[in-house]
Amino acid sequence: QVQLVESGGGLVQPGGSLRLSCAAPLSIFGISGMGWFRQVPGKQRELVALITSSGGTTYGDSVKGRFTISRDNDKNTVYLQMHSLNPEDTAVYYCKARLRVGMKSGEYDYWGQGTQVTVSS
Repeated sequence: QVQLVESGGGLVQPGGSLRLSCAAPLSIFGISGMGWFRQVPGKQRELVALITSSGGTTYGDSVKGRFTISRDNDKNTVYLQMHSLNPEDTAVYYCKARLRVGMKSGEYDYWGQGTQVTVSS
């Protein structure tokens, strides 16, 4: 079982910043896409940002211009830098990675355990 380890969530005041990290095991064969999603109770999980293995990015409309996704392929880690946070950004943030565990295995999506981000004064 592949475990994605997330960190960086917490409580921040409106207008503040946070950086989330998500690391996949170094032992896996390869990772293609990585990304962040978020979910609040009673709502569907929504896309925050995606990044391809070559660095191409996609952002959800509500975070464009405020959030930046990046990745370190040597560390199998994806980051989400969040600025100008507002209460509507409060959610559990989930990391997702599309990866291949071994050379002969298929490519599958794996999710992190989620990290809470709360924006409140």
